Amino acid sequence: MNYTQILHYLEYELPMFQRIGKKAFKADLINISLLCESLGNPQQQLKSIHIAGTNGKGSTAHILAAILQESGYTVGLHTSPHYCDLRERIKINGELIGEEDVIFFVKHYKTLFEAIKPSFFELSVAMAFYFFAKKNIDIAIIETGLGGRLDATNIIQPLLSIITNISLEHTALLGNTLAKIATEKAGIIKPKTPIVISETQKEIKHIFMNKATEMKANIHFADENWIAKNVKYTPLTTSFNVCNKKDNRYFFSEKIETDLLGSYQTKNIIGVLQATDILRRLGFEKIKKEGVLNALKKVQALTNMVGRWQLLSKKNPLIIADSSHNEAGLQLAMKQLTAYSFDELHIILGFVKGKENTDLWKILPKNARYYFCKANIPRAVSTDILMQKAKQYNLKCKVFNSVKKAFEIAKKNAEEQDIIYIGGSNYVVAEVL
Repeated sequence: MNYTQILHYLEYELPMFQRIGKKAFKADLINISLLCESLGNPQQQLKSIHIAGTNGKGSTAHILAAILQESGYTVGLHTSPHYCDLRERIKINGELIGEEDVIFFVKHYKTLFEAIKPSFFELSVAMAFYFFAKKNIDIAIIETGLGGRLDATNIIQPLLSIITNISLEHTALLGNTLAKIATEKAGIIKPKTPIVISETQKEIKHIFMNKATEMKANIHFADENWIAKNVKYTPLTTSFNVCNKKDNRYFFSEKIETDLLGSYQTKNIIGVLQATDILRRLGFEKIKKEGVLNALKKVQALTNMVGRWQLLSKKNPLIIADSSHNEAGLQLAMKQLTAYSFDELHIILGFVKGKENTDLWKILPKNARYYFCKANIPRAVSTDILMQKAKQYNLKCKVFNSVKKAFEIAKKNAEEQDIIYIGGSNYVVAEVL
């Protein structure tokens, strides 16, 4: 099989959540344990950092990877989902795993896969562990796929765990309350392993506290220690100071500048800075102020990061592709957009099934021009339903059966001083990248 044939095999012969939804979710760790045992348990050969959360876990993973890379470490990064190519999920120092590596892995272990019948995600996680161990990396940063306790990544024994935040998502699988979802995410807290909570939420704080106590794990609520001040956003950069809440001292005397856009990135960065303090105490002494500040300026370039408030055009008009896809994420994105200066705002949105019946419609600005569309996946919400919802919320819109057509028309309609925003689903963003 060539690479194209391998991809077809993986995406259509294995259960894939992105394609078929919850039928692909395995509510246990049996398959991934069997897979990794057959591979020689490569995850046990890795030093790792485990990251979970509803929003921000992908950005957090990339930020931390950039800092460790710039500090001189060889860093494996596992994230999901991918946008255009499976290889985006498995990177070492920003370089995607090679096509030949994927071909070798699938061909060599195909009989094993057919016996165990893993999901697409389980196989990609095992592949990441396998290649990270084979390449003898210094540290692996592992992002969960869905949840935490029963996520396929949760067979690792990390040096450090991070939970970004909790909001309602995948309620059919993780529970229909913040407390239930937080309990699932808290499943990544391991015995005597430090845990960083990037964003404190009073109503669920006790869940993480109780789990940390049970595991005898030191817990750090980053935003209770540090706060972003003097924040300045432009369409191209974000800059701010990080100050200690108790004594007002700066984390760094210099102002932090980053190529990551979107107001939510200050929360992610504060969580990562808390994590770097812990990592230094765990022996990662090459992490220095200069490396951290330099890395934050070029996270996207260092890690090959795409899809998160990514500028497809910096002017005439400004075009932003962003993977915010739930109510909490979109609320922050809309707040950020409306803070910019523009003549007209054009918003291209498409959703996967289940999102159309949430409260996210209430947060969409009424004065924008909408282009609702259907991504080319079975789980995409139909344009008929999107039109009904748009009318219900008095949104000025047109609907399109393809993302490509919606993007084409938005670009024709937009003037130089306008903004085009593309989001609502990773799969919508993927079709414009």
